[in-house]
Amino acid sequence: MRLLFIGPPGAGKGTQAQRVAERLGIAHVSTGDMFRAQVAAGTELGKRVEAIMKAGDYVPDEVTVAMLAERIAEPDAAAGFILDGFPRTLGQVEALDDLLGPDGLDRVVVLDVPEDELVRRLLARGRADDTEETVRTRLAVYREQTEPLVDLYSRRGIVVHVDGVGDVDEITERVLAAVDSRPGAE
Repeated sequence: MRLLFIGPPGAGKGTQAQRVAERLGIAHVSTGDMFRAQVAAGTELGKRVEAIMKAGDYVPDEVTVAMLAERIAEPDAAAGFILDGFPRTLGQVEALDDLLGPDGLDRVVVLDVPEDELVRRLLARGRADDTEETVRTRLAVYREQTEPLVDLYSRRGIVVHVDGVGDVDEITERVLAAVDSRPGAE
């Protein structure tokens, strides 16, 4: 099973992706984790990523896709994977389609959380760079750049919406039920 988790900052994508991957016995593929692993391993891609990040720039899509291609070729991803953190833009969807094919994902799980709850969660983390203004800016960027992916994947018939508010265990069960409720990509 190949899944993509989408949701705004603070929706719990990483937490749920990790929990669901463990339950389904598939790989959790986080782009942030991939970057850190490549840099730590000192690979050629890792060296490129490290230089880009040290310069304060975003890692180009082609580098991210190259890392993703390597990551999903690893044995733990043979049974499937959950993508967490990529794609985030329509251009990245095109790159992912080039890698996996347009029918390469079985489901796209969208974690729905009201904005006021997202702001509350993000401010509760206590990070110095998380002010209400910066949080709301990040949510606006999500709406502008990433939310359009939901429409695109909805047209492909593979989106399931999950209420992302409540107990972490309950949300995990909702995600699993939503994924199981749609046998086969439509």
